[in-house]
Amino acid sequence: MKANVGGIDRILRIVAGLILIALAALGTVGLWGYVVGGIVLATGVFRFCGAYALLGMNTCPLQRSGRPG
Repeated sequence: MKANVGGIDRILRIVAGLILIALAALGTVGLWGYVVGGIVLATGVFRFCGAYALLGMNTCPLQRSGRPG
């Protein structure tokens, strides 16, 4: 899997995922908070979003040639 989530997008996904999981743990939202929060958190941590891949989107900065990546 090639990374397609980068920068601000990654940070926002991690924060949003943690907030949703915390709200689910506190009982503010239902079970869906764990599910959606876990998916959003995972896409931020692993830097890959399946929906982005299907839509051909990429928020990672372009890598310079000659650098491994």
